[in-house]
Amino acid sequence: MLRRTKILATLGPATDKPGVLEELIRAGVDVVRMNFSHGSAQDHINRAQMVRDLSQKTGRRVGILADLQGPKIRIARFKDTKVNLVEGQDFALDINFDPLAGDNTQVGITYEPLALEVVPGSRLLLDDGRIVLDVVNVVNMRVNCTVVVAGDLSNNKGINLMGGGLSAAALTDKDKEDIKTIAVMKCDYVAVSFPRCAEDLNEARRLLVAEGCYAGIVSKVERAEAIVPDVMDEIILASDAVMVARGDLGVEIGDANLPAVQKMLIKRTRELNRVAITATQMMESMIENPIPTRAEVFDVANAVYDGTDAIMLSAETASGKYPVKAVEAMHRICIEAEKQRSVRESDHRINIQFDRDDEAIAMSAMYMANHSKIKGIVALTESGSTPLWMSRISSGIPIFAMSDREKTLGKVTLFRGVFPIHFTLNEHHDHAEVNRDVVKELRKWNLAKDGDKFIITKGDLTGVEGGTNALKVIVVGQGLTP
Repeated sequence: MLRRTKILATLGPATDKPGVLEELIRAGVDVVRMNFSHGSAQDHINRAQMVRDLSQKTGRRVGILADLQGPKIRIARFKDTKVNLVEGQDFALDINFDPLAGDNTQVGITYEPLALEVVPGSRLLLDDGRIVLDVVNVVNMRVNCTVVVAGDLSNNKGINLMGGGLSAAALTDKDKEDIKTIAVMKCDYVAVSFPRCAEDLNEARRLLVAEGCYAGIVSKVERAEAIVPDVMDEIILASDAVMVARGDLGVEIGDANLPAVQKMLIKRTRELNRVAITATQMMESMIENPIPTRAEVFDVANAVYDGTDAIMLSAETASGKYPVKAVEAMHRICIEAEKQRSVRESDHRINIQFDRDDEAIAMSAMYMANHSKIKGIVALTESGSTPLWMSRISSGIPIFAMSDREKTLGKVTLFRGVFPIHFTLNEHHDHAEVNRDVVKELRKWNLAKDGDKFIITKGDLTGVEGGTNALKVIVVGQGLTP
């Protein structure tokens, strides 16, 4: 059984060890994530080349996602590395304080506008909410607070404002420089951190295109402002994929609100024909342990039930002790979750009139596949649009996206239930010859045997995006192979 939900694994020191990256790919990783918050440009370039080389060696086209650091709203450093804060004590955040001399009463900050964007009563969450401060007042750019949730606080921890509202731009100068590296790497996707509106994503796309890079844009939904209904739709439509980034988002909106928001975001993203990614702490315990907790098993399975296209591992693979076991565990959970009937049922766009013939063909193929004995669907695709539309329909039928365009093959690595296959279509061949070549390719990968029924979608003209206008049903072994 082919796993439909895609696994996205973050690379780091753990995956740099000899043989680990190849093991990850063979274990089922579909897309790798390069975290630009860590490492040098050359580190990322080297890792990307390793992924490309191993993709060729293993025969599995693995996508590459570059994750921009984005704005980092952080405290500065303590003279003794960390302090212990006590509930009820006074504590200040001060842009004018020595950034290396923090103590038990105050610490410097890296984000100058903070003092202008909070008021008495504002609640600040530090270190992913482990420390909570209530603002008492602001005096000469010094934010005086009371500790509400106490504990140890160490250097460079992040700051969030409960309910959102901090104005830091989504793209920093560092991000703009990193985009130049990403273009050299020819990444398939670029994730934009902390977008507040569609324009943040449009700007990232313009910068990429200016560098000759046409990577898909992933919006990381991390701010409370991003889930306001009208803004949320604008962000989704400006993106190729949406990541439910549950760390900072949970801090800003409150953990108790996360499950409902996750379901809403995944549902709305799929309704608008975009890709959904669920991320953050999915198998967190496997950083140190060889098996997941039962709660983590349920979390992964529930994301599959919600309809997410991909699930992401962060420190579990980047720096954890058991990166390969984490992928293997995630694979097993997905396979079992995908057997549930509810995961294969869909009413996506069932009452919608289609404006494009290629989308109508895609929807027709999925309806037929779900209501007859079809082994799989082959989409001969230039842009990847047809398999994307197909993948919005919940189904147990695999979709094989065949293309000779590398950017298209990279794009579909994130689509739920879509499997990329490099395939060169000879424009001088007639339809019968094309069908025979398709079957040959399926046999080559042990995906088809005599008697299997497949649907093939394609266009009359090769090399034309948006040209899919034909649907053909073929039976393997019936006059198709020499």
